[in-house]
Amino acid sequence: MSEKNNDIYSNAVRAGKRTYFFDVKATKGNELYLTITESKKATIDGKETFQKHKLFLYKEDFEKFQDGLSDVLAEIEKLNDTGDFRTETYENESNETSEEITFESL
Repeated sequence: MSEKNNDIYSNAVRAGKRTYFFDVKATKGNELYLTITESKKATIDGKETFQKHKLFLYKEDFEKFQDGLSDVLAEIEKLNDTGDFRTETYENESNETSEEITFESL
């Protein structure tokens, strides 16, 4: 791996008008980290552009992040089961299935 190319693995997930990019990268010290990027198409002054938001997640936080995400997703599932909330989901526009990413595999 060269110093210029720290990309290890990437997965793009299309969800409606948004695309989420999960990119596993390595530091110069060869430690793994994850970037999560949300990209949303927008029109500003008649020009089509993309708004991007990026989150960096480092190895010391993988487990805590996974625990927090699992907790909140379980709570959303419970809330959806009450029938008080809408449960429609976006269809994957490309009809492709995305490979599941787990932090254990990092």
